[in-house]
Formats: sequence, C-alpha cells, structure tokens
Amino acid sequence: MKKYTQTSGEIGDFSQLPIWQKYAWVDLLYVSYGLLIVALVLVSYMFGMLHWLPYDPQQINMDMLMAPPFSQGYWLGTDFMGRDIQSRLIMGIQAYFLPGLLAVSISLLAGVMLGILSGYLGGKIETVITYITNLIDSFPRLVLILLVVAAFKPDIYYIMMVMGITGIPAVATAIANKIRFLAQKNFIEAAIALGLRTRAIILKHILWYNCRALLIIQATLGMGEAILLETSLSYLGFGVQEPVASWGNMVQSGANYFLQGNFWPSTAPALAILFTILGFNLLGDGLNNILEDRRGR
Repeated sequence: MKKYTQTSGEIGDFSQLPIWQKYAWVDLLYVSYGLLIVALVLVSYMFGMLHWLPYDPQQINMDMLMAPPFSQGYWLGTDFMGRDIQSRLIMGIQAYFLPGLLAVSISLLAGVMLGILSGYLGGKIETVITYITNLIDSFPRLVLILLVVAAFKPDIYYIMMVMGITGIPAVATAIANKIRFLAQKNFIEAAIALGLRTRAIILKHILWYNCRALLIIQATLGMGEAILLETSLSYLGFGVQEPVASWGNMVQSGANYFLQGNFWPSTAPALAILFTILGFNLLGDGLNNILEDRRGR
C-alpha cells in the first residue's frame, strides 16, 4: 500500500521523498552512527596496515611511564611500559578485524547454503541438515574454543573459525524459516510457474529481495560478537598475547593501575570496545528497520 504526503501544494509519492522524510529519525541516527564507527574502524585498520602511526606501538619509553593524556604529544597517554596508547588502540583493530570477517563469512556462507538446501528442497535433506545444525548447536561455544586453544595455541584465527562454525545453525535456521514462509504464500510455486530459473529464484527473489535485511543484521551482530569474543579472551589471556596490541589485553594490563588513579590505560580501550560494538549493533538494527520498513516515518 502506497503512502502519500502533501508537498508544496502537490501530492507526492512516498518513494520520491528524501530519505530523511521516509524513515524514522531514530533509525537514521542508528545507521549514521554505525556507518561512522565502520568508517573509523576501516580507516584505522588501513593506518595500522601502512604503519601510519604517531609512534611505534611496541616502543618502550622509560621516561614516559604512565604519562597522562596530552603529555608531550601522547594524546591518550602511555601505559606502564611507556608505550603510546593511541598507537596501540589503532593496532588493536588488527586483532579482530580480519579474524572477525573470517568468522562472519563462515557463518553466513555455510548458513545460507544449508538454509537454502533445507528450506527449498526439504525432505530427507532437510532432516539431515536439521540434525547437523542441532549437533553443532549442542556444543557450548566456550568449551570448543578452550579445546582449540589447548590443542593448538592461542591463535585468534582458530578461535574465530570455531565462532564462525558455531554461528552456522542460527543463519541456516533463519534462512530456512524465511523460505518456508514464502512457500506458504505460494511465492516459489508462482515463480516456477512463470518460468524463472532456480538460480534466479534463490539468488535474486529469495536471498536478495527477501533475506538481505536478515543477512545484514546477522553480519553486523556477528562482527560485534567477534569483537566482544576476541577482547574477552585476550583479557583472560587466551586470545592475542602481549606484546601484540589488543583492546582486551590493554584493558587487562591497565586495570592493575586503575585504583592508583591511572585510569586512562584501561579506560581508553574499554570505551573503544563499548562504542565499536554498540555501533555495529545499532547499524544492524537501523538497517533492518529501514529495509523491512518496520517503523516508517
């Protein structure tokens, strides 16, 4: 059903309105904040890759131990070894960015394939896939991660592979349920009757038109969860190890000096974790509401 509004004395179609008039301001605010966080993460990641940093993140300056923010060019201060916190924050993005993308890619790609096979083909294939996803879902993620750490080493890529595999059932179930919902409305039968190819039905009419919002929110939530998992394990000593920078081990090392009044070594990475995870979650929520037209104007 179309919506119309009175604009400059004329009736205008809802689809021709500017984007800030189409959707709820809160969703646009969510998306704007999320895109800002994503842009900052990408730019910081590139700066870290190209080593465009104020200081060497592993350089020890014995004359500047626990220097407060804005001390002699150290905008965020230094840690207990005199290392620049700003440079280590930027390099800390390396710890979760590519591993997080790996986890999200595994869960989305494998989940989409299993969901399509289960929901579109059905029958015995659906039974087998349901058994596989239930089997994966039955294993506690943290226990699997600790087993991987014990069997191999605290490598963040191994950990994120486990996270990606354990995230497959949620994506597969969501895709399969969406396909079953469309089948109840004779959507698939109508597409077949019109002579559309199976590939076009699945890729275009099911995944792109009807599942893109679902996949976007799964990707953004998955990335936020990857950041939380990496920083938590690094804080506990199972993830990225010193002297490699990670927001998690920065919080852990700075926490020992918090009660002494030196709050910045742990507060800066903790706020970075908070605002980054919040940005990815709000981005997914806002895009989901906009693409699904949940709230309208």
